[in-house]
This record gives sequence, C-alpha cells and structure tokens, in this order.
Amino acid sequence: MGARAAQKSSRDSATIKERIPMSDEARDIADVQAVEVITTTAVHLMSAAAVKVGLADDPDSQLDLDEARKLIIALAGLVTAGAPEIGDMHARSLRDGLRSLQLAFREASPFPDAIGQGPGEKLTGPVN
Repeated sequence: MGARAAQKSSRDSATIKERIPMSDEARDIADVQAVEVITTTAVHLMSAAAVKVGLADDPDSQLDLDEARKLIIALAGLVTAGAPEIGDMHARSLRDGLRSLQLAFREASPFPDAIGQGPGEKLTGPVN
C-alpha cells in the first residue's frame, strides 16, 4: 500500500471511529481474530436456518424452506471457504452443524431434493 493510500485509510478509520460511538465494553473490530468472525457468522447462519427449517419453538409459524435454503447455501459457502483458514478443530463442528441442517431440511421438505441436489450440497458434496 502506498503512503497516500495508507494516509487515506488512516483518515477513513479515524472518521469512522468519530461517527460510531463505542462503549467501553465494545471491542474494536481490529482486535477480533478472523477465526472468531468466521465462526460467529456461521453460528448466526446456523441459528437462523434452524428456525426456518422448523427446529425452533413454533415450527408451524416459523417454517420457511425457501429462506432456509438460502441460509444453508450461504453457510455451506462460508464453511467450505473458511475451513482451511480456521483449522480443523473449528471447522469440524461447523461441518457437523451444517450437515444436521441439510438433513433437517430434507426431512422437513414435502418434496425432498435428490441426494446431491439439496441446499449447499454443490459445495459440500452429497449428504445422506
């Protein structure tokens, strides 16, 4: 990065910090490790997908397989792309959660996708 770009980046950072008041308890995003950002994002996607696939308190009103499909595909992309970066220890539990959601989606669907055609299976391979 050139000196000009570094100065601009530094000014932009300062401007953002001035515009966004931070409490003493809030962490600066610069202090958060990539593995934490990736795993936290994956957990949010998993939680939302679980609700949409009918695994929450009120499946009759919360079931939305179209939304669940989108969330599971996004999760599969994140897990597949992030796994080499976050290491096997973290990736293993994310893969397990993803697989469980893929199976729950198949079970909740009135017309299940063929094996290998379910949400995220183009990225993860067939789930059965």
